[in-house]
Amino acid sequence: FDGEPDTPLLWALREHFQLTGAKYGCGIGRCGSCTVHIDGKARRSCITTVSALEGKSVVTIEGLADNDDRLHPVQQAWLEEDVPQCGYCQPGLIMATVDFLQKFPEPSDEDINKNIDNLCRCGTYVRVRKAIHRAAELSAKAK
Repeated sequence: FDGEPDTPLLWALREHFQLTGAKYGCGIGRCGSCTVHIDGKARRSCITTVSALEGKSVVTIEGLADNDDRLHPVQQAWLEEDVPQCGYCQPGLIMATVDFLQKFPEPSDEDINKNIDNLCRCGTYVRVRKAIHRAAELSAKAK
C-alpha cells in the first residue's frame, strides 16, 4: 500500500485492494462490521491505520475459505442456520466468531454474550448464537 500511513485499514482494503467484505458501519470501532483478522486476531479495521500493520498478516472475509474453495466451518454454519437477513454486518460477525471459537471451542451462551459484541441492525442474534454453536460442532469434527 503506497497511500498515507494514517489511512484506516478499512479504506485501504475497500478502495485500494477492492476487498469489499469488511463494511463501514460506525467508524469508531464499536459496531464490528469492519472486523478483519490481524495476525489471527479479530480487529476493527476502521480504527486500525495501515502504519500499524508493518510485518503483520491481514485476512479478510474474502480469504477465510480454504484454498480449495471449501467454506470455513463458521461460514458453513452461517448458511446452515440461515443467519443473514440484510447481510451487511455478517462478514464482521463471521470474522469475530472465527477468532472467538479459537478461544472458546465449546462456547456457552454466556461466553457468546460476553465476547461477541458486534451489532446487527436486523437483530439476527438468536440465529447468530445457533450458528456459533453449529460452527463449534463443525470445527470439532474437522479436527
